[in-house]
Amino acid sequence: MPNFNIVKEVKPKKTFRVSSVIGKFDLQTEHIKEQFIGDIDLDNEWQIGCIIGSSGSGKTTIAKELFPESYITNFKYKSETILDDMPKEKSVDEITRTFNSVGFSSPPSWLKPYSVLSNGQKMRVDLANGLLQDKELMVFDEFTSVVDRNVAQIGSYAVQKAIRKTKRKFIAVSCHYDIVDWLLPDWIFNTDSMTFQDLRKQKKNRPEIKFEIYQTRDKSVWRMFAKHHYLSHSHNNAADVYVAFVNEQLAGFYSALPFPHPIVKNIYKGHRLVVLPDYQGIGIGLKLRTEVAKHYVQKKKKRFVATTSHPAIIYGLKNNSNWILTRKGRLSAGSKTGKIQNRNVKGSTSANRITTSWEYKL
Repeated sequence: MPNFNIVKEVKPKKTFRVSSVIGKFDLQTEHIKEQFIGDIDLDNEWQIGCIIGSSGSGKTTIAKELFPESYITNFKYKSETILDDMPKEKSVDEITRTFNSVGFSSPPSWLKPYSVLSNGQKMRVDLANGLLQDKELMVFDEFTSVVDRNVAQIGSYAVQKAIRKTKRKFIAVSCHYDIVDWLLPDWIFNTDSMTFQDLRKQKKNRPEIKFEIYQTRDKSVWRMFAKHHYLSHSHNNAADVYVAFVNEQLAGFYSALPFPHPIVKNIYKGHRLVVLPDYQGIGIGLKLRTEVAKHYVQKKKKRFVATTSHPAIIYGLKNNSNWILTRKGRLSAGSKTGKIQNRNVKGSTSANRITTSWEYKL
C-alpha cells in the first residue's frame, strides 16, 4: 500500500462575485491549495479497510487518488427491477445468492426499481452490484452516510460478513466512527490525524446486540411485515405470534400453528417468518425461529417443524445443529388438511416449488 503526497489546487476565475468575496473577507490569495500527506503501510494480507475522518478532511480525495478504478458508487439504475440492473452476464442464481449474502434477502424487493428502495436497501444493492462486477477491490464512498445509525451498524456487520466469505477486498470511506466496531476492519486510516492503524492482530468481536422476543396477541402487527414475506401476504389468524426487537427497535416477526397429523400429535409448525430489510444479514431470522422452536419443545413439550424454500434460510438451518433436515423435494399437492394452506390462494402451497422440511431437536 502506498505513501502519498496529494496536492489539490483550485484557481477560480476572477468573476465579480469571486472578487467581492476576496475583498470582503480580505483573502490573501485567489488560489485555494490543500495538501494531504500520509502512509498506508500495509501488505496484501487484508480484506477490509476503512478510511475515516470528519467532513472536508480529505477522505474522498485520498481514496480516489489511491484507488481510482475501484469505486462501486454511482451505478446507473434504469430498469424496472433491480434484478435487470445487475450485470447481464450473471445468472439469476448468482444475482440472488449475492443479494442474500449482503443481507438483501426480500424477494419482493428484488422486483422493485432502485429508486423506491430504502436507503439501507440501496446501500446493500450497491454492494451486491459491486460484488457482481468481479472487482478484486471495492471502495465504497460515503459508506452508511444516509442511513439511520442503528441501521448503519447492522448493515456494516452484514457487509463485512459478506466480504469475508469471498477473496475480495473492501474499503469503506466514512465520516461516522460508530461503524468501526461493527465493520471490524483490518486497518483504519484516520484523515483527521493522517495516521494509519493496523488492526489485524487485534481480536475482532462484534458489539453485543440487544435481542428480545415477545409473544403478542395483536395479530395486526403482521401488516408491518406482510409485504416483505417472500411467498404470501396472507396470515392465519389462529397462529401464535412472536415479535423480535433489536436494540429496542421492532425487527422481526414469527408465527406458529398447530400442525394436524394423522399419526403424531402435539406438533407445531412455523407459519410466517419475516425480518425487516434493515435488519437482514446478521442472523436475526435464524435466532428468532430457533428461540421460538426451543420454547415449544422445551417449555410446551411440543414438537416443532418448519418448511422453507428460501436459500438463505436453508443455509442458516443447515449450519445449526439443533435443526434436523427431514425432507427435501417437491410436494405433489400441498397440505390436505385445509387448515395450514389454501390451495386456491396463489403461493400458499408448496406443490410448485422445491422445499425443505426441518425439525427442531434439543
